[in-house]
Amino acid sequence: MSLANKLAEERRARLAAERLLEHKQAELREANHKLSLHARALSHEVHETRAENLRVKSDLTVAHQKVEIAERRLWHSIQTIEDGFAFFDADSRMIAANRAWLAVFDGLDEVKPGISYAEILRIITDEGIFDIGDQAPHEWREFMLDRWQGPAPEPIVLQLWSGHYIRIIDQPGADGDVVSLAHDISDTIRHEKELKEARRRAEAANRAKSAFLANMSHEIRTPMNGVVGMADLLTESALDEEQRLYVTTIKHSAEALMVIINDVLDYSKIEADKFVLHPEPFDLERCIHALVTLMQAQARDKGIDLLVDYDLFLPPRLVGDQGRIRQVLTNLVGNAVKFTEAGHVLIRVTGIQAGDGAEADIRITIEDTGIGIPADKIDHIFGEFNQVDDAQSRKFEGTGLGLAITQRLVRLMGGDIWVESEPHHGSTFGLSLHLPVAEAGVPEALSLAPGLSRALVAEPHDTCRALLERQLAALGLAVTACRDGRAALDLLAGADLVVAAHAMPGLDGTELAQALRAAGHAMPIVLLSASPASLARDPARDLVQAVLQRPVARHELIAALAELAPAEPAPEAAPRALRVLAAEDNKTNRLVFSKMVHTLDIELHFAENGREAVALFQSIAPDIVFMDISMPEMDGKEATRAIREIEAHEGGHVPIVAMTAHAMSGDDADILAAGLDHYLTKPLKRAAIVERILDATPPGVRPPEAAIQEAG
Repeated sequence: MSLANKLAEERRARLAAERLLEHKQAELREANHKLSLHARALSHEVHETRAENLRVKSDLTVAHQKVEIAERRLWHSIQTIEDGFAFFDADSRMIAANRAWLAVFDGLDEVKPGISYAEILRIITDEGIFDIGDQAPHEWREFMLDRWQGPAPEPIVLQLWSGHYIRIIDQPGADGDVVSLAHDISDTIRHEKELKEARRRAEAANRAKSAFLANMSHEIRTPMNGVVGMADLLTESALDEEQRLYVTTIKHSAEALMVIINDVLDYSKIEADKFVLHPEPFDLERCIHALVTLMQAQARDKGIDLLVDYDLFLPPRLVGDQGRIRQVLTNLVGNAVKFTEAGHVLIRVTGIQAGDGAEADIRITIEDTGIGIPADKIDHIFGEFNQVDDAQSRKFEGTGLGLAITQRLVRLMGGDIWVESEPHHGSTFGLSLHLPVAEAGVPEALSLAPGLSRALVAEPHDTCRALLERQLAALGLAVTACRDGRAALDLLAGADLVVAAHAMPGLDGTELAQALRAAGHAMPIVLLSASPASLARDPARDLVQAVLQRPVARHELIAALAELAPAEPAPEAAPRALRVLAAEDNKTNRLVFSKMVHTLDIELHFAENGREAVALFQSIAPDIVFMDISMPEMDGKEATRAIREIEAHEGGHVPIVAMTAHAMSGDDADILAAGLDHYLTKPLKRAAIVERILDATPPGVRPPEAAIQEAG
């Protein structure tokens, strides 16, 4: 190869190398440019990351500072509270505790974070920090450990050696940690002790008050029995008008005083929750008519009619506290009579037997035509010491406790009481009671004497006439009614029974009887009188077949109509008189009792103490015993127990009736528990004594007929 060719080839190779170098340099420059861009980007990213890290670090620092501040504040708060506060981990080792919790272990350096709960219990028993009583230290520690390990430990109260009381509450957490709280309840315990002591003193004062009231009741009732009884007897003796005024004033004043005493006693018993109900079988209708008998004289003196409308088809015997029901009705009827100047007071009793007939819903209303009650005073009247209007009703004396006591009594018996009234148009007080029907109760047969089908009623009072019509119609009689005796003579045709009021304008009941007999009429005549005893010496009494107390009770009406049948021949030998034994150490009270029963056909014997009563019981075999409770030598309860022991060996059971001035709650239960059958409080009421004597009359004994009249 020539030199030129070689030079050309070298030139071409050099040019190619130069071009390759330029190309590589261009690639290197491009790579450097990219590397520079990447380095700048990476530097920027590193810078941002470093800035973010700084921000995060700053935020973490701030957050940590806030947490430290919150923890410091929380712990400061825990340290400043007066109650103890401690934390334990899942292994029952203390994490932390505030000063109040650690103060119990003052001077014991080992009680600090890290100590176990079991070790704390050992220190408590070793150092005598808590009073564990008679319990052995190891037993107490075992009890506290078992409690601590329970799922929900009950709070416990412990007493420190210093006398302070600590209530400990241990609350387990979800991870096994336990928060222990210790409350100092010394002030609460001291307050509770003070309250208990105050209650003890109050109960002691209440017992002293009750004892005082019981003693005062007894001491007042004993002489009041003589005052009321003798005044009652004096009113029946021959007195001139001035003397009768004095005696009546004494009687009414004494009775008013007894009402006040009874109200105060009852209210004090209710307030002290000492009022106890004593349900027993009783006859509601008899109870109401006995009440009417007692109030008849007051109503008669005011010229108002006292009427009873009793549903003939109600069960004859119910179960309830007869004494309290009588007290409720006495308050309501007494108020009605007191606040009624003219017209009438009507006691209406209705009801239905519920379910299978074992219980009855009884509704009793007392309707009057008195002064009425303004609408804004309706609720006021049931308040303590309240009357309708102080200015208007001040002439109607009273404690203002009657309706308050009545409302409380009705509610105690599970009933309800209400009132509807309009000023100057009368009032209606109503009460509802849900009472069991007595199992022993047997309804009286609604039967008539043979030959009776049509009755003529002569009664001037519209309401009473309507009641008689309904009662006789319920017995199956066709009834014709009129207002007076003269109208009765015109309507007589076809009547085979005449029922007439004693007091009627124009021609009264006895004059009607005389006119009927003079005209040759022989049908039976039944007179209704507010005072049957006043007819005892009236010649016209022999012209009528029966004289009934007005308002007439269902059982008395049924019995009277049944007795109109031909009488059976009288036995040849008259039965003996009822024997009554009365044990009474007070001479005045013996006189009062004898006068109250002097018109009864009975054989009366007195004993002056319990020992004498037991001896007379064995010698005379009485049919009924009236037993004073407070007597010398042997009291009434001891004498009754002795009589019951005699009967246990010899057989029989004579009714024994307590006569006592004790009237506080529990007295009746205590007395009846001694074996007595009935309970009468002093001052004694003649109607109550007569009722007991009539109930105790056995077969083969002359019925004390005069008692029926004397009850009027």
